[in-house]
Amino acid sequence: MTADSPVQRSPERSAPLTHRTVLSIAVPVMISNISTPLIGLVDTGAVGRMPDPAYIGAVALGALVFTFVFWAFGFLRMGTTGLTAQAFGAGDQEEIAASLGRALLIAAMVGCLLIALKWPIREIAFALLEGSERVEALARDYFDIRIWAAPATLVNYALLGWFIGLGRTDIGLVLQLVLNLTNMVLDVLFVLGFGWGVSGVAFGTVLAEILAAGVGLAIALRHVRRSGIAWSRVRLFEPQRLARTLGVNGDIMIRSLALIFVFVWFTAQGARQGEVILAANAVLMHFVSLAAYFLDGPAFAAEALVGRALGAGDRAGFIRAARLTTLWGAGLALLVSLALAAAGPHFIDLLTVEPATRATAREYLWWAAAAPVLGVWAFQLDGIFIGATRSADMRNAMLLSLVIFLAAWWALTAFGNHGLWAALYVHYVARIGTLFRYYPALLRSVPV
Repeated sequence: MTADSPVQRSPERSAPLTHRTVLSIAVPVMISNISTPLIGLVDTGAVGRMPDPAYIGAVALGALVFTFVFWAFGFLRMGTTGLTAQAFGAGDQEEIAASLGRALLIAAMVGCLLIALKWPIREIAFALLEGSERVEALARDYFDIRIWAAPATLVNYALLGWFIGLGRTDIGLVLQLVLNLTNMVLDVLFVLGFGWGVSGVAFGTVLAEILAAGVGLAIALRHVRRSGIAWSRVRLFEPQRLARTLGVNGDIMIRSLALIFVFVWFTAQGARQGEVILAANAVLMHFVSLAAYFLDGPAFAAEALVGRALGAGDRAGFIRAARLTTLWGAGLALLVSLALAAAGPHFIDLLTVEPATRATAREYLWWAAAAPVLGVWAFQLDGIFIGATRSADMRNAMLLSLVIFLAAWWALTAFGNHGLWAALYVHYVARIGTLFRYYPALLRSVPV
């Protein structure tokens, strides 16, 4: 099946669920997602060639602002995946196209709104983050440039979610590679070649996002046209379906804000401990992100396969999708943790030449290396609940997990940066426990 072949002819909807099915969805996601944190690694490595930890800290803070801002709208990826997968399982071709249309409209409107509100967003963000004066000045330069990528970034979220919902992660792989490889090449060119520093990192990201959005839209629109389905304004704005879309997206937005707040808080508390701790934590969080993006492969497979089974009313398929994807996730998590423990010191040396940052990152490396073994269970539950579009459960679970995290951080502040990392682990446990509490009710809701 080619990238532009008709949706209704896809054989995957009726195919038996096997390990091969899981891997056909998970492997392209893992390959494409590996390139995403590599952007951060390349960014850090490029500015890390400069013997001043302020550059690494500035990129970390600037990127963190956009992690918070853009992933507040991560529903454009997650919500679109679940809704599209369920329409795919039900064989509703017109709704498949409408899911894409609604997501793109929301992405374009929100992206333009973010640009219009760039001044208050910037001021609020940097008022909450407590970096040094030099770090903040560099991070503000990064923000002022990168904000112009907002519409393209959110369009890319919507496109990726739609293709994952269809089980076409191979197309998602192509789009992510266009985005990420272009970004890395431009960052190296602008930072090391032209000497633009932190501003060069931001310029590279903006251009890469725009290019990827253009390529993705061309593929998606051709895909829909060849399906033989005309765009229907009535279906696109059908009140009941539009309300469901907005409801799912609203819940996921609140959930995403709560999750990102944890990482904002983590970085801000690291910054309070000085530039060296901030830089060391930034290096180690790249390892955590690398592992999480890799483990998103089985989680994204759970989203597509669980959503497909739910749309088809197939309880046995739902259970098998949850079990097979979790089995692969757990095995991969163990391998990733072992790899990080073994190769972590070498990666640290690649990312920074500053001696104090290297030594400090080594001291806390084991926290980052062990994180995948615990985090994978949270990722898999997220995938299952996204595929089922149980967004209210996800919202409630994450809000409670946030409260538990803040309580753990307060109780562990006496232990410094070790206490901060321990609180992050408590958050993983809270996510697992709170979502698992809702799982029996979710399972009962699927027809036998």
